[in-house]
Amino acid sequence: MPTAAAAELDAAGITDPALRAGYAVCRALNAHHGRTYFLATRLLPAARRPAVHAVYGFARYADEIVDDLGDARPAAEKAAELDRLGASLQEAFASGRAQHPVLAAVADTARRYALDPALFTDFLRSMRMDTEVTEYATFDELARYVHGSAAVIGLMMLPVLGTVVPRAEAEGPAAALGVAFQLTNFLRDVGEDLDRGRVYLPTDELAAFGVDRELLLWCRRTRRPDPRVRRALAHLVAHTRAVYRRAAPGIGMLEPVSRACVTCAFTLYQGILDRIEAVDHDVLHRRVAVPRRTRAAVAVPGLVRALAARATA
Repeated sequence: MPTAAAAELDAAGITDPALRAGYAVCRALNAHHGRTYFLATRLLPAARRPAVHAVYGFARYADEIVDDLGDARPAAEKAAELDRLGASLQEAFASGRAQHPVLAAVADTARRYALDPALFTDFLRSMRMDTEVTEYATFDELARYVHGSAAVIGLMMLPVLGTVVPRAEAEGPAAALGVAFQLTNFLRDVGEDLDRGRVYLPTDELAAFGVDRELLLWCRRTRRPDPRVRRALAHLVAHTRAVYRRAAPGIGMLEPVSRACVTCAFTLYQGILDRIEAVDHDVLHRRVAVPRRTRAAVAVPGLVRALAARATA
């Protein structure tokens, strides 16, 4: 009996052994690093899952070049590696082949779903910003970064998920959902990002509550909360919830067989905001997570809806 991974590749019609190996690497990256995404992906029809794994795997691979805390190379070396990655990806798009397993899988996915190569260029541009930029003064400044790091991921997913409206109509909500997920990550990972020398939360928003990098570092170092930080994070949680509200109409624009997947991710990622509020925004020295029982409570009804949608498709 084939494994779940092999069954997904069979359903997608991916038969080339080298490609199957590349997709397997991407799937493993998703399962290990993106538990929420991976769980949500399980609600998709099997044939669509490898494409999601490929995009996630590529994004994770690029992200690790700049974010691996154990990698002490100078920023210029990491930027050069990103440039080489981008050149290799363009070669893979042009030739349809790649030696690197992750690039082979994502290039195949881009071909199958006619993904715009510019989306990948924008993504790598934002990854390169992580080697140069350590903070953002305003949401407007941050918007350029999150367009490439997050909004384009939502846009890459649209052809895979399918829509019941013209795709252009669904692009705004899809991009907003990618941004909402990213902002949620920034709030959850603010302490870890400080360890990397970065503050993604806009400094003018923090300053309105009397918060700066030094105060954040003090809270991180002493493991002590500060009411000013709590108020600032509460404000940014509220801002992020507003982005989710802008993204919500997009779920109904997707093909029915894809809605359970996105609804699951939408609900679980907002659950991270719930957990941040539950610990009174004291996240500088801890990484909050949605409990396993909560993930199951969301995923099981989603599976029922997904199966029902497939039955009527």
